[in-house]
Amino acid sequence: MKQFFKFTFASMLGFILAGILMFFILVGIVVSAVSMGKDDEVVVPDKTILMLTFDQPISDRSSDNPFANFNFSKPEASKQLGLNDITASLKKAANDPKVKGIYLELTDLPSGQATIEEIRNALIDFKKSGKFIVSYSEVFTQKSYYLASVSDKIYLNPAGGMEFKGMVGQVMFFKGMLEKLDVEAQVIRHGKFKSAIEPFTLDKMSEPNKEQTLAFISGMWNHILGGISDSRKISVADLTKIANEFKIQSPQDAVSLKMVDKLLYKDQVLDELKTRVAVKENKDLKFMKLGKYAKAPEKEKKSSSDKIAIIYASGNIVSGEGDEGTIGSDDISKAIRKARLDENVKAVVLRVNSPGGSALASDVIWREMLLTKKTKPVVVSMGDVAASGGYYIACAADKIFAYPNTITGSIGVFGIIPNMKEMFNKNLGITFDEVKTNPYADYIPVTRRMNDGEKKIITNEIETIYTTFITHVSEGRKMSVAQIDSIGQGRVWSGVDAKRIGLVDQFGGLNDAIAEAAKLAKLKEYRTLELPEQKDTFEQIMQAFSGDNTSVFTKKELGAAYPYFHYLSQMSHLKGVQALMPYEFDIK
Repeated sequence: MKQFFKFTFASMLGFILAGILMFFILVGIVVSAVSMGKDDEVVVPDKTILMLTFDQPISDRSSDNPFANFNFSKPEASKQLGLNDITASLKKAANDPKVKGIYLELTDLPSGQATIEEIRNALIDFKKSGKFIVSYSEVFTQKSYYLASVSDKIYLNPAGGMEFKGMVGQVMFFKGMLEKLDVEAQVIRHGKFKSAIEPFTLDKMSEPNKEQTLAFISGMWNHILGGISDSRKISVADLTKIANEFKIQSPQDAVSLKMVDKLLYKDQVLDELKTRVAVKENKDLKFMKLGKYAKAPEKEKKSSSDKIAIIYASGNIVSGEGDEGTIGSDDISKAIRKARLDENVKAVVLRVNSPGGSALASDVIWREMLLTKKTKPVVVSMGDVAASGGYYIACAADKIFAYPNTITGSIGVFGIIPNMKEMFNKNLGITFDEVKTNPYADYIPVTRRMNDGEKKIITNEIETIYTTFITHVSEGRKMSVAQIDSIGQGRVWSGVDAKRIGLVDQFGGLNDAIAEAAKLAKLKEYRTLELPEQKDTFEQIMQAFSGDNTSVFTKKELGAAYPYFHYLSQMSHLKGVQALMPYEFDIK
């Protein structure tokens, strides 16, 4: 008994000490995370070189979530900026006499093609100031090279590498897994191209899906070739030959083919940078990361009571409240409504980066867009993807801007009802029985196969939603319903083709959309208002530790496998009929 008491007391004491230790660790993390968000004044020294890496995914908008910006392995790392602050900082740097140039140190860019395009265009604008851009990498991927191609000089490590081989769109299929689990995916859809359901019903891409995928990645690739051709003065024909014949197999090949200017080690690149800013020692080189430079004070602009509201809609579209990874119909509708009722807001820009989601939630947001359009100009800026439900919420705008490599369209509707009867019966030994007062009391069933009556009900619902969808697009784009149906059917389009067929008005990014909104509202001076309002720091910290916001930790643990986990997690939470594109393409 005495020995048992000693053991129990020691265990309890150990538990208490561990709890105290965890408490202090938690306090340390919170203090560090909060301090990351403090806007300490930044002094920019003379001869500053901005250092850009872009080694983390770039969102449309900088997050105020301290854990989104906190790097647990490098607590001293600067804040990860959103696209809005990246482009604003580059514009500020172009007019800052203390900034002499930009040093791009790139490898892979874990961001979408349109995001990279917007940064690339901002760098082209920066070059108009006469300041230099120098790029260096140990290994250039196609994405990082496309961004680097705007540079005055491109350098590659002598022992490094470069890929230039064309684009591929890859889809992951789950049919075999579902068969092993004895789960039947019952699918009802409208649109011969509505391939979001294919991963659950097929083990390879259908011919229509191959057709649409090849079409839009070819459009994106041709645009990339054109951009590189303009920057490097290499013909598109020669670039195509380089990719077709896999001509770059060594660093020297990249130099011989004029894709890079020289093979240099990093110390040699630093020597060139010293020459460019006229200093002699490495210690005199003054690098500043863009996240830190964004905090540097800017010349005060003329204040104006007139505002343009920028509303950010990023992620899957869901009903109710969303989070940082989803578009909640309540949140976005409230933001649009706030902008509409604010007399000082003279125009609205909706930034869409979404593969779609709930058809009902999309319609709720569309209604607010339509009401706002009746009172003030509404412009849409499409990011990497604005498809299916993402296009649904955009179609009522006065003008739609996209990039040539934006993925859009996918005007179609589908529903997936899993039949898990065999999984429960064969694998778990669970059976079900029931009594019901009415024939459809258990609609929609997941523990048995749907009968013909149930299939007819959901088919009618999908057809009704599709008709509503194409009617909304028809009215918004001033095209006939038949025209929209012919380019709908769930087909995915690149921005290039979307502009050709009338789904998009102009090429351009967020700043172009804002400028158009100002023009439509006849504004010369204005401020911008970003919506929805972000939660305060304390609320986000409490949410993170309550288990409601675990994506930061999950991403770190799963690494490259996170996108697959995220995809399955999203699909498992789908409710109701979906307007969702086959968005889990791995394009590289």
